Amino acid sequence: MFGICNLAMIPLRFEPSDRSEIVSQVLFGEHFEILEQLKQWTRIKMQYDGYEGWIDFKQLQLISQINFDELSSKEIVLSADLIEYITTPSNILIPIPLGSSLSFLNDSEINTSNFMFEGTRASGIKEKSKLINTAFMYLNAPYLWGGKTPFGIDCSGFTQMVYKLNGYKLLRDASQQSTQGEALSFIEESEAGDLAFFDNDEGNIIHVGIIMEDNYIVHSSGKVRIDRLDHLGIFNAETNKHTHKLRVIKKII
Repeated sequence: MFGICNLAMIPLRFEPSDRSEIVSQVLFGEHFEILEQLKQWTRIKMQYDGYEGWIDFKQLQLISQINFDELSSKEIVLSADLIEYITTPSNILIPIPLGSSLSFLNDSEINTSNFMFEGTRASGIKEKSKLINTAFMYLNAPYLWGGKTPFGIDCSGFTQMVYKLNGYKLLRDASQQSTQGEALSFIEESEAGDLAFFDNDEGNIIHVGIIMEDNYIVHSSGKVRIDRLDHLGIFNAETNKHTHKLRVIKKII
């Protein structure tokens, strides 16, 4: 079985319970494979990054495997403004967040609600220099564990969505993203758009941010913010101390 999200965004949970931790979000138009079905809950695997979790069965639209395969082969088209609106033939407005997937709208077999979109779209591969401008669209978004939108986003959701809007694929978690790309030896070798990863005392990757010019970094910590970056890690001028310990810098593009 296969499905697609036909709501603005829904929680992807670690376990099949409303009390369970939200590990990510499924945004409007994102499609997935259904791995397991309980009475109320469905375990899914996201097509885009292979991430797995549980969603409420009331919060999805079933699609066929043919639809799933066709949608998976299409060019990714995303909404490109902080908030846009999907409209229905009866003029109902449905707000959708930045980075929602629009690729299915011209497929009448999937778009059975006849959703229409007249906003700004993003598609194709952009220049690496565009990454920082996209990152700035999320500035001051509150930190939310598992979040992927300007209304709440975690560190790896932030980097994944910024890269996705520019045509590049990252995995979901910081530890997963750290396996991608080419490792750099020094900060001085990096350029704007590269990723910096940070670990805890046990050596586990727990944080990621996007490097800017002149030794700055934009990342989600409390909110999406800009801080200084040096060979030790992230230095927060407000607290006058380092908050994250640098592990590795990766060039993805």
